[in-house]
Amino acid sequence: MPEPTDAGDDPLHVVATAGHVDHGKSSLIVRLTGIDPDRLAEEKRRGLTIDLGFAWCSLPSGREIGFVDVPGHERFVRTMLAGVGPVRLVLFVVAADEGWKPQSEEHLAIVDVLGADGAVVALTKRDLVDGGTLAATEVAVRDRLAGTSLEAAPIVPCSATTGEGLGELIGALDAMVAAAPAPATSDRPRHFVDRVFSIKGAGTVVTGTLIGGSLSIGEEVELYPTGRRARIRSLQTHMRSIGVARPVSRVAANLAGAEREDLTRGDVLAPPGIWRPTPTIEARIRPVRGLGHPLTARGAYKLYAGSAESDAQVRLYGVDEAGASGAFARIRLSRPLVLDVLDRFVLREAGRRETVAGGVVLDVDPPSRSRGALDRLAARERAGPEAIPALVVIERGAERAAEVRLLTGRDPGASAGLVRAAGWWVSPELHETVASAVRERLASFHAENPLSPGMEDAALRTEIGRTIRRGGVRGAPDLVDALLNELIDRGELVRERATVRLASHRVALEGHAEEIDRLVAAVVAGEPTPPSAAELVGSGFRQDVLDAAVRAGLLVRISPEILVTPAFVERGIATVRRAGLTGMTVSAFREALGTSRKYAVPLLEHLDERALTRRVGDVRVARGSSES
Repeated sequence: MPEPTDAGDDPLHVVATAGHVDHGKSSLIVRLTGIDPDRLAEEKRRGLTIDLGFAWCSLPSGREIGFVDVPGHERFVRTMLAGVGPVRLVLFVVAADEGWKPQSEEHLAIVDVLGADGAVVALTKRDLVDGGTLAATEVAVRDRLAGTSLEAAPIVPCSATTGEGLGELIGALDAMVAAAPAPATSDRPRHFVDRVFSIKGAGTVVTGTLIGGSLSIGEEVELYPTGRRARIRSLQTHMRSIGVARPVSRVAANLAGAEREDLTRGDVLAPPGIWRPTPTIEARIRPVRGLGHPLTARGAYKLYAGSAESDAQVRLYGVDEAGASGAFARIRLSRPLVLDVLDRFVLREAGRRETVAGGVVLDVDPPSRSRGALDRLAARERAGPEAIPALVVIERGAERAAEVRLLTGRDPGASAGLVRAAGWWVSPELHETVASAVRERLASFHAENPLSPGMEDAALRTEIGRTIRRGGVRGAPDLVDALLNELIDRGELVRERATVRLASHRVALEGHAEEIDRLVAAVVAGEPTPPSAAELVGSGFRQDVLDAAVRAGLLVRISPEILVTPAFVERGIATVRRAGLTGMTVSAFREALGTSRKYAVPLLEHLDERALTRRVGDVRVARGSSES
């Protein structure tokens, strides 16, 4: 096997063929590329394409182009959908001798609702008709294309048999590729699996179209939606071994750690943890042109997106049937699919066996209740992909940053006034609601408790949690913490130990000076055995007055229940210092101060905590005393 190479920086382009059965799609591809896309023996025997075929060539400009040759027979439309789903460039084939046919119309409807970025129409078998018939067929085809995404596509008469017109066709393909928008890239690749097989000595191989980002040899990947993990052993595109596969391109990946039975068409290969398969979406759906009956919620539908197929239950919002402009809808899927916001899809009605609508995904994780869905989805429909992450946050009030990225593939940044609070993005409305509630609650608390440094942290957190829940936000305890800390970080609030206050709040002793003076006098009068805190409160002093005196430095709390004056603390340290290096026992300290053990022990422990004394065995020695 040749050494893998890098795929290069120039984007590869993949073109899907479309058109009625036996109109010469495969023959045309063989003539353009020299590769026969009809790989199955049954296809050779029956003379029609029944599964996806692949071929490629280089254009005169040097650009490389790959073709997904899809079946045209009505029975194989589901396979055709798997081929065109991830691809936005189209080679539409109509035979000049037969003209427009039913599957021509159905394929056009599919291509139209999927939104082609570019197209070329090949009017094949020109060698079988005269000039007048050829011209009439071209006019008829142009009429059929009117009003669709292929309206401006060039129509090139050609013949795969004689080669006539192939130069013009190749030129038109080259011009289409040159004008095509650059493939969308991100760090969220999706490799849509459309074939799975095993090769002896190599193991499991999957092929499909890669969009969104790159995949590399040796990279671990997840097999969505099953969640199984595998490793990329090797990569190929157009039969060339490569080290890195880039979008948009046809890619074959040889997987280590995955069995053939682990995958099926419609699965997605991508890095682990960057996608969440969804069983329910909300979308705008539009009926295909010429639909002969109303598009309603009744019916057995199948949804096609990427290379996946799923049974679907449709519920229309606000209408009984979707008119020409379409309708918003909730769609429940029989199997979870890896979908992104603004992905396009096709709906077929199983009973009638016809394509009935196309759609655009607007929400891959819709709320359980549809209240307000019309306004919410209309806002999403107006927004571009860059604005969707901010809308997710605004809709929900707040959301974890990791969740926003999982749902949208992007970070919202500071757009739309969003606030980043720790691991959360918060809408400006919720942030202001919480901030206002906190300011109001703290202002009220400070007014009622002017001597208190602030509100207990736990009580304020409870208040924030109630505010979040009243706003209908699916919050969590860490959201409460994130919002509180954000207000502290921006300087509106100040946390001091277990309390929080407004930054503007200051404890004001004015107006309480007389009561505080009486409190200090009561403690002085009781020293060296002052009344306990409980006794002081019992004698009429308020607890907030006790706390204010301690914060002001007028009293010292040497234990939860004992308050003394700073002068009494100084007497204590002076007493220990006089003992010198011999130190002082608790008993000697108690006797020197004329107090009891109840007061002597807490005072000594207080001096230890302040690093004014140290304990040596059973004695205390003043720090700074010379050591022997």
